[in-house]
This record gives sequence, structure tokens and C-alpha cells, in this order.
Amino acid sequence: MVVVSALVCIYYNVIIAWALYYLFASFTNVLPWTLCNQWWNTDQCGKTFGVNGTNVTLGVNGTNSTDFTRVSASHEFWTHKVLQLSKGIDQMGTVRWDLALCLLLAWVIVGACLIKGVKSSGKVVYFTATFPFVVLFILFFRGVTLEGAERGIRFYIIPEWSRLAESKVWGDAAIQIFYSLGLAFGSLATLSSYNKFHNNVMRDALIIAVGNCCTSIFSGFVIFSIIGHMSFMLDVPVDKVADEGPGLAFVAYPEAISLLPISTLWAILFFLMLLTLGLDSQFAMMETVITAVIDEYPEYLRPKKSIVVLGLCVIGYLLALPQTTNAGMYWLQLLDWYSAGFSLMIISLCLTIAIQYVYGMKRFSKDIKTMLGFEPPIYFKVCWVAITPALLMFILIFNLVQFNPVTYGDYEYPNWAEIMGLLMGLSSCLLIPVVAVIQVCRQKGSLLERIKAAARPSPDWGPALEDHRQEMMKVYAGKYGVEVPLDVTPNKAADLPPDYTTATTLPRNDISVPFSVTGHTHMNGSLPVTTKL
Repeated sequence: MVVVSALVCIYYNVIIAWALYYLFASFTNVLPWTLCNQWWNTDQCGKTFGVNGTNVTLGVNGTNSTDFTRVSASHEFWTHKVLQLSKGIDQMGTVRWDLALCLLLAWVIVGACLIKGVKSSGKVVYFTATFPFVVLFILFFRGVTLEGAERGIRFYIIPEWSRLAESKVWGDAAIQIFYSLGLAFGSLATLSSYNKFHNNVMRDALIIAVGNCCTSIFSGFVIFSIIGHMSFMLDVPVDKVADEGPGLAFVAYPEAISLLPISTLWAILFFLMLLTLGLDSQFAMMETVITAVIDEYPEYLRPKKSIVVLGLCVIGYLLALPQTTNAGMYWLQLLDWYSAGFSLMIISLCLTIAIQYVYGMKRFSKDIKTMLGFEPPIYFKVCWVAITPALLMFILIFNLVQFNPVTYGDYEYPNWAEIMGLLMGLSSCLLIPVVAVIQVCRQKGSLLERIKAAARPSPDWGPALEDHRQEMMKVYAGKYGVEVPLDVTPNKAADLPPDYTTATTLPRNDISVPFSVTGHTHMNGSLPVTTKL
């Protein structure tokens, strides 16, 4: 998970740098991506509008034509001005200094907000997490009142069922959920580790999952209402206007904004929203990497956290610099395609299997009961044991069978780039079997005994504080207290933590677990108040 987060952090801040670039470019009376008479424009640049049901293209020379194809001004601004894109990934060109400065600013913002850990980033998130909702509501009410908005909304809510036969649809849907919820990135585990022990994680999980999906659905209405207006103005089908990935955020939507009254204001609000949304994700992923590095050597690195944050930000900036060259978009697409695609599903599948079938669902449920006071409902247990791993396996196999190599538009990547991308994606997944083999080799006994030993938690596994550890012991031994007589020996591995079944493996052999003695008689006639395991 840390490797995935590190790889995504490298290119994700480049996207934030693009948002900064567009934000700065928006502070002008005439938005630069609406112009066709600048040095970056070609003869194909045109600004299209509807006239009596026909499309009229005004070229740079001012002549009219009825050509239905054109290169939009926003597309040329994106390709020839912002990216200054070369013809292939092997044609690096030079570093774009303006993008490099925006990237530097993005890393400075991230480093400054994380320099003091969650105390500083937590305060910043109060703004970055709420401001996008304000902008979304403003854009929503503006979008749905535009002429032609219903075109985009119909395109958004009416499904094309035949597309379900395409593996890319399933893969994109899964990756969208993984990205928006932060699954398999390690950020959920990292940030939740700062919670109090008895924090209601089930409530938080439900709020986050439901809130995330509702926000995504609502955002779709915001986006497609304005895309529908653009479709109406240009008199072209919605699917010819809509785009995906960077094309939607930095080509189609900016062009749609340019059609609105007071377009400068809407552009500033939109790119401020993109900036805050990007920073939220970057904070979580960088905090994961920082925490993982510091927790390896806490006695040395924790007092020097500022230096660690600064060092990781500098490394991230240097690794991202190639993405500010003329071939930068090709490198970013390669990273985006492979670094956190199938690897997220593989990691999640392994995680689900390890917890539910190796550690055990019963133990996991008792751990949750220790924190919440109750076990998770049957719905969650069924999902963990059957539904979730089955769905992950289905999507993973479906995508592998219909595997599509990385592309950017019509450009096909060379074989060496494909191999590099696959190795990058496998770098995180391969750590799972590699570490498993290392752990097995460290154990003693036969191969089977080593595997069993490696599959059990270490002796110090459990809550960090002694009070919480005793609470855990009470939950695990609870069925031998009130419900049953004391002559039942708590000796079943399925009912006790893996290394708490005997006194010899108990890291603290002086933990006393209270048992109720009301109405019960011990087999030797005594009535002990406590029993030591």
C-alpha cells in the first residue's frame, strides 16, 4: 500500500500543478483557452457556435467554413501551450519551467501542511474538504438553469446496458471507488491509527461510503449539466463533447465554462475546487508514506519529522520533474495506468483473504467488539467472507482476460514503456509473496510448521495500552464467564487470540481475566474470583 501511495504521489502532484497553472491563467478578462490568434494556435483552431442548425467554424484567418470537424481553442491551449506535447514518450524535450514552478509550489503547499503531521493537515482539511461542496452547489444551480442542460443530464442518467460487457467499464468503476474511498492506498489505516481506541469506526465507515457515493452522483449532475449546455451551443452530440481523465478537467470543462456569462469567475471557482480536491487526496497519500517511513525507526525519525517530510517532498519533486517535460503527459499516463490499477484490486483481495481466512473472521469480529462493544452485523461478515472477494476476483480476471495496453489518444506506447509500466504495477503486488517467503524462512521447524507460525500474529499483537489489552482478553474469554460454568477450559484456538491460548505464549502472563461465579461451582469445589490464563 505504501508503494502504491508513493507512486501515485509522484504524478498526482503534477495534476495539482496543472490546476495551479489554469488557476493563475484564469485571472484575466479573456480566458486564454478561448483564443485562436496566439502563438500556440494552429490553422485548425476554431471557435464554433450554432447558426440556424449548422456549425460554422471561424479560423484564425477569419474565414468561414461548414467543416464539422475542428480543433478547439481549449484543446490547442492544453496541448500546445500547457503541455507543449512531443510526438512520443521517447522525445523528452526540455523541462517546462512554468510547469516546474507550479509543481514546486504544489510540493511546497503539501510539505507545509504536513510538516507538523495531522495537527497541521487536519486544520487545513477543514477548508479543503468543505470548500469543494460550496463550489459544487454554486455550479449545480448555475448548470441546471442553462439552456440544453437536460441533454447532458439524460446522457448521464440513462445507462447503455451493452457497455457492461466491456471489461474497461468494470475496471474503471472499481478503480473509481478505490480512488474516491482511498481503498488499498494505506491512507485509511494511517489516518485511523490516530483515532481513539473506542472510536465508532463502523459509523465512520458508513458515513464515508454513503457520503462519497452521494457526492459522486451529485458531481455528475454538476459536470453533465454544463456539458449538455456545451452540446447545445455547439450542436453536437454529448458524447462528442464529453471526455475522460485530463481531457475532461482541462479541455472540455474549461471550454464549457468559457460559454458562461462571467466566465472568469466560474473558471477561478472551478480550478480552486480542483486544487482543494487534489490536495485532500495528496495529503492522505503523503501522510501514509511519511508515517510508514517514520514508524520503521521511530526513536530516530520521530523527533526529526520535519526533516523527513522535507526530504520526501524533495524526492517527490525530483521524480516528478520528467512529467513537466514535453513528453510529460505520456509519462503521467503510464504512471496513472499501471501504478494504481490492477494492483489495488490484488492488494485488496489479498487483504480480505488474509484477514477473513488466515486471521479468522471470528477473531476479527471479536477485535471489533473490543473497540465498539458489539460485533459487526451479519451483512458485513457475509461481504467480507464471500461477496467482496468474489467481486474483486471477477473484476480482476475480467480485466486480465480483456487486457488493454496503455494509450494516450491515438498514440500507442513502445514495448519498453509497456514493460516498465507492468513492472511498476507489479512492484507493489510482488512485495506480498516476497515478504511472505521471508517470514516463513525466519520461522523454525518443518515447512508446514513454519507456514503455520508465520500465519499467526506476533506475541505482542494486540492493543498498545494495558487497559485495552485486558478488555480484549475479557471479550475473547467472555463466553466462559457469565454464560457457561467455570469448568470449561478456555483452550480453543478459534475463541482466543492466536498467541493467547497458553501461558507459555502469553507475552504478559500476569493478566487476570475476571469470571462471574454466580450460580456456578468449579469442578474442584472452589469459587475463584479470577482465573489466570
